[in-house]
Amino acid sequence: MRTLRLLREGFTSPPTLDTAVSHAILRRVSGGLEPATLRLHRPGPIVAFGPKDRHSQGYEHAIGLAAERGFGSVQRLAGGRAAVFDVQTIAFSWAIADPSPRERIEERFAEVAAIMAAALRDLGVDARVGEVPGEYCPGRHSVNARGKRKLVGVGQRLVARAAHVGGVVVVGGSDRVRDVLVPVYEALGIAWDPATTGSLEDEVPGMKWEEALDAILARFGERYDLSEGGVSPGTMDLALTLQTRHEAPDVLPGPRHGAMVRPPR
Repeated sequence: MRTLRLLREGFTSPPTLDTAVSHAILRRVSGGLEPATLRLHRPGPIVAFGPKDRHSQGYEHAIGLAAERGFGSVQRLAGGRAAVFDVQTIAFSWAIADPSPRERIEERFAEVAAIMAAALRDLGVDARVGEVPGEYCPGRHSVNARGKRKLVGVGQRLVARAAHVGGVVVVGGSDRVRDVLVPVYEALGIAWDPATTGSLEDEVPGMKWEEALDAILARFGERYDLSEGGVSPGTMDLALTLQTRHEAPDVLPGPRHGAMVRPPR
């Protein structure tokens, strides 16, 4: 059985640091300095914007709307459209060494989706792999409940000799996810159906964050020998230099709802 290092540390302040840590791990795995690594942790309130979002005329407006609702903004490591992380979600990030990462894109997507769907079924959710029409940040490897509500989003990033597969599992607080995504997606000009946003708690009342984490760990543990570890000093040093790559434009809500001003320098 292959060994997979497991990291549970989250870094919520500043918002960019958490993404920068995953980016640093990916780079170090690519360079042979770190082993294959899975991060599973509790994130802070963040809207992670994708490359297409950053080219939207409403990008800065969307950042301000997220800030009004208590969410920081970052430029995400993987592709896709804006996604929400919050304290009732599980963030996951898997860095895998691969000499030809482009050849196994589909294989990695399929494996992560299968693991997540199996874990959710263990919790009593009718979990299925596939895109729900109208879902936010749509993808063929999303995991949904009953074919109706998205619960897990998955994205991927390739670098030389490695790949990152990451995303979010919404354990609870689907109303909070919708509350921030509705105005953010409107600002970005993205059509979607808020009713497709769900959580594990919506499907299984009383679901706890720790229960969901344990189920995911159990399913990964069937395929990999999980070895607990911590973020190395070398990774943290690199992460601090990478933070600026994940910063959103420095804007603040203005005096009117949604108006934008740049803070004084």
